[in-house]
Amino acid sequence: MNYRHAFHAGNHADVLKHLVLSRIFALLSRKEAPFAYLDSHAGVGLYDLAGDQASRTGEWLQGIARIWQAELRPALLDDYLGVIRALNPDGALRYYPGSPELARQLTREQDRLQLNEKHPQDGALLKDNMAGDRRVAVHLGEGWFVPRALMPTPEKRVVLLIDPPFEQADELSRCVTALKEALGRMRQTIGVIWYPIKDERQLKRFYQDLARSGAPKLLRAELFVHPADDASRLAGSGLAIANPPWGLEDELRELLPWLAGQLAQSQGDWRLDWLIEEA
Repeated sequence: MNYRHAFHAGNHADVLKHLVLSRIFALLSRKEAPFAYLDSHAGVGLYDLAGDQASRTGEWLQGIARIWQAELRPALLDDYLGVIRALNPDGALRYYPGSPELARQLTREQDRLQLNEKHPQDGALLKDNMAGDRRVAVHLGEGWFVPRALMPTPEKRVVLLIDPPFEQADELSRCVTALKEALGRMRQTIGVIWYPIKDERQLKRFYQDLARSGAPKLLRAELFVHPADDASRLAGSGLAIANPPWGLEDELRELLPWLAGQLAQSQGDWRLDWLIEEA
């Protein structure tokens, strides 16, 4: 396992993923009942954009830096940007939250986090970054085992992020398998799969598998920074969201066009539709 997310921290894909997660947390927090957040491939939780790895690629300059510098931003970004401001109190953008840190800051006292990271060095860093918060448990196992190992949760509501490194050819199909396992243990799971948009043939099969996953409902949200048929580079990324909370679809219809305009590199676009509509 060679993938290190620090090379890609804060890029356009992170912006999409983390902004949508922030809205899911906000919508769930409208009710007092606790929820659990499970992260199958968590990373280290916090990234230094001035560090060696992030500096070598500079991907964040075409991602969060553009959002940070935008003059007019939708109010729906406030929670997400509030976490980043808290990490950069002097106003200069240097530190960026991974999904664990975002979840830690945007969840409540009654909520609980179960974070898993297989990479031994990143797992140790994740433990250090999460130390001191009794609501957080860090596991160092195989991410694909998270649904069977940690579900069902004592909480009746759960958000599961499935965000593998995509180093292996079968990881799209394994995402669907993990989602099906989670839904088999907790039918109401809000399952969020992040995926890269690069190989249209693989994605077509992935979409078909998702449509046959048996989820009660499943929303597809995609953001493009290059033309969708450009197989030479990462054209964009998407989120497949099982059981999205009420209100998320309307929020994404406001956010995605704005993000496409802000983050486009050669050509920006977006897509939002249902792979499985609610019966």
